[in-house]
Amino acid sequence: MAKNKVLPVVGWRELVHLPELGLSGIPAKIDTGARTSSLHATVLEEFEREGQKYVRFAVDFPQQKVRQICEAVHVDIRGITSSNGETQYRYVIKTPMRIGDAEFRAEISLANRSDMKFPMLVGRSSLRRRFVVDSGYSWLQTPELETKKGHKP
Repeated sequence: MAKNKVLPVVGWRELVHLPELGLSGIPAKIDTGARTSSLHATVLEEFEREGQKYVRFAVDFPQQKVRQICEAVHVDIRGITSSNGETQYRYVIKTPMRIGDAEFRAEISLANRSDMKFPMLVGRSSLRRRFVVDSGYSWLQTPELETKKGHKP
């Protein structure tokens, strides 16, 4: 990293937007211990379109009683080791991700995160050379949540 480049700061949780999937304002935990970002999704099917492998999946927002059906090119099926040491094979997609004003292509694994507090986790490969993390704060890239900033759990 260039020493003179000032990177935007993210807190331990931020709102994430996945514009190509039609998803916005997803509460996400920023997790430098995880390599790959992860999205709570139910994989519905794998299919081919114009010679490319796609995956169709559902993203549920139970509070709003909304189910968004998404499609994305799947780049891989990978063994991902979770924090409890268990390895699961998951679909990995690549799609634009936006946090604050920064938009970039990110690899995201599709996982059942129903037992997790956050439907999305942003891993270090998405953070690297783009953000600095200040774990004492939340919502630093989310101006509309200005009142929620601070040292709250």
